[in-house]
Amino acid sequence: MEFPRVSQRPPGQAAGDGIHAALDDLVRLRFKAQGFSFLPRQPVHSVLAGRHASRLRGRGLNFEELRAYLPGDDIRTIDWKVTARTREPHVRVYTEERDRAVWLLVDQRMSMFFGSRVRMKSVTAAEATALSAWRVLAAGDRVGGVVFGDEGHDIVTPHRSEDRVMQLLGRVVARGGVLSAGTGPAPNARALNEALATVEQHAKHDCLVVLITDGFGADEETRRRVGRLAQHNDVLTVFVFDPMERDLGDHGRLVFSEGGAQLEADTGSRRLREAFATAFDERVDVMRRVSRRYEMPWLPVQTTHGVAEQVRELLGHHQPAPRR
Repeated sequence: MEFPRVSQRPPGQAAGDGIHAALDDLVRLRFKAQGFSFLPRQPVHSVLAGRHASRLRGRGLNFEELRAYLPGDDIRTIDWKVTARTREPHVRVYTEERDRAVWLLVDQRMSMFFGSRVRMKSVTAAEATALSAWRVLAAGDRVGGVVFGDEGHDIVTPHRSEDRVMQLLGRVVARGGVLSAGTGPAPNARALNEALATVEQHAKHDCLVVLITDGFGADEETRRRVGRLAQHNDVLTVFVFDPMERDLGDHGRLVFSEGGAQLEADTGSRRLREAFATAFDERVDVMRRVSRRYEMPWLPVQTTHGVAEQVRELLGHHQPAPRR
């Protein structure tokens, strides 16, 4: 079931705010992209603490040299074959990769053009993308992504540059800008899997893949594709939702819109409210099962609160972190 395109602006909020993402606003989020980390070492309150830490490998390691063991070396780095052959202990020395590629998979479909208060899900996803991209750049890693809508997707290959971040954010704004309650592309439930297939072709190993989506259309194929990505990469999900998706509430008769079609429905109907709740729960269940199966971090981010504050609460420290 699709959801009504609703946006009730709070008092004092300018017309259009929260409906479509503005590039200037996403650029300004650069100054809020601090106080959280994607690294496995996390504060105890972070959703990435505990068992999820093993799934976040951080940057990869490059083999540097083989040398004789020195007092203080970690015994786990001993090369036992060489040690046995030479009868002298030798260790393998690794250096951390200078950077790694981070792929942001950004959902800007019609299912994201929904919001009961403050902002649409599409805008929430855009802000989460901006915060992630600026944080990645500050850490010295390469950032890119796949921005997908119902009628295709755009690929921005990872690069360590401000221009590449701007290119990515520009594609997010462009995709989100075509969404409209009156007219717009027909919903495409397969778009999520198609975007995942594209990321699979590029993220071969030791990448960080961040899924920023409402999970519309997630199915068994989604599970398989995410599983393949998670075998050789770090994967985490930013699940974007609006509270009204789970609890429609009794607001009397409302007009629902889907592209050019409109339908008046009575939200006082218990059956209708239960159908809404069931559709949302089923979507969440699929996403959660995928996350549990591959021990992937799950970050629920809602439309009604500040995105930066939610990300910091879920991921990070209360003080600015020096690295991602």
